[in-house]
Amino acid sequence: MALGGGNYTVQNKILPGAYINFVSAANVSVTLSDRGIVAMPFELDWGVDNQVFEVTAEEFERNSLQLFGYPHGHEKLKNIREIFLHAKTLYAYKLNSSGVKASNNYAEAVCGGVRGNSLQVSIQKNVDNGEKFDVKLLLDGAVLDTQTVEQASELKPNQFVTWKETSLQVTAATPLTGGTNGSAVTSKEYQTFLNKIESYSYNILAVATATVEINNLVASFCKRMRDERGAKFQAVLYNTAADYEGVINVKNTVSESGSTAALVYWVAGMQAGCAVNKSVMNKPYDGEYTVIADYTQTQLEDSIQAGEFVFHKVGNEIRVLQDINSLVTTTEEKNSLFQDNQTIRVIDQIANDIASLFNTKYLGNIPNNESGRISLWSDIVKHHEQLQELGAIENFSDSDVTVSQGDTKKSVIVSDKVTVINAMAQLYMNVVVE
Repeated sequence: MALGGGNYTVQNKILPGAYINFVSAANVSVTLSDRGIVAMPFELDWGVDNQVFEVTAEEFERNSLQLFGYPHGHEKLKNIREIFLHAKTLYAYKLNSSGVKASNNYAEAVCGGVRGNSLQVSIQKNVDNGEKFDVKLLLDGAVLDTQTVEQASELKPNQFVTWKETSLQVTAATPLTGGTNGSAVTSKEYQTFLNKIESYSYNILAVATATVEINNLVASFCKRMRDERGAKFQAVLYNTAADYEGVINVKNTVSESGSTAALVYWVAGMQAGCAVNKSVMNKPYDGEYTVIADYTQTQLEDSIQAGEFVFHKVGNEIRVLQDINSLVTTTEEKNSLFQDNQTIRVIDQIANDIASLFNTKYLGNIPNNESGRISLWSDIVKHHEQLQELGAIENFSDSDVTVSQGDTKKSVIVSDKVTVINAMAQLYMNVVVE
């Protein structure tokens, strides 16, 4: 981020930007930004190396073969399908970017990884012109590309291979070989991903691993970005008791072997796609895994107390018990309201939208005089009125927002008060029987 941001204690910041605190109450455009963005790294058999790449839900359905090397319904893409059940956009990163590209005498794979070994080159004489060759590229026996040329130098690269300038010889199907996924992924590769994703904006950052070192690394990154840089997102991690509102701690695992942290994918997509005025509480799991959710009432209560995001059985369905994060230690500044992800969605929406508004419309453009401050006040009020119309906050009045000059001629200070609406969680009912 080029601009400053994050929390503040005193008005002593150096970088220009928006510094926003959220605390509990004692005992651009003002349009709401959209949600649905997940940032996540993967170990892949195919894919662009050493860079974050954006994939929308529609692109994933149409172009999964080019993006990830497999058709949309392939078992290898189950985890990404879990994300896109509810997310709109994925910022993906290939952790194993040290892989070797498969090749043969005629072509080299565009991407490193073992999936390149499934490519084949078929060369046949053209039936209409014996001086030309029909060169076909196949994947798992299916034709991806066909070109008719006299020599290899005329071949045009595609999304799967680049062609070598060599003598074309008739061959039924020569496979590409030597493709590898590279060395084992360590925390170093995860750190590289975090460095690259730092400048992006997203709602959820997720990592699906049971490795404590990596999960703690991501939790620390989330806390630093939220509190010091003003990047308001939540991290979805497996079995990580971070005691922090920015980290969602997934408890359950699945029965499929080798998939301990697999529910992170679904939770990441669901949390990112959840609207600012909605809750994930009691949502049914509609993914492809078999969730292990054999908990007693006491165990479920203990999980809530421990700040664990847990699934439970309701009849034949698996549902989210409560939409909570890992925060368990409450204070005067962060009371129990901050344990609810619906609260965090609302305050993150406010922080992101007002920071974007200030940085694009006001910073360096609008004078810090009475008229300029009234304009900022008006925009913030309009923003909050939209939240109230959506049912995300309630009892809002324009008198809840004040904008005044800060400690310097260049700074403004905003006082703001919102009452977040949360979804119903308990029903207490007295019935009089006569």
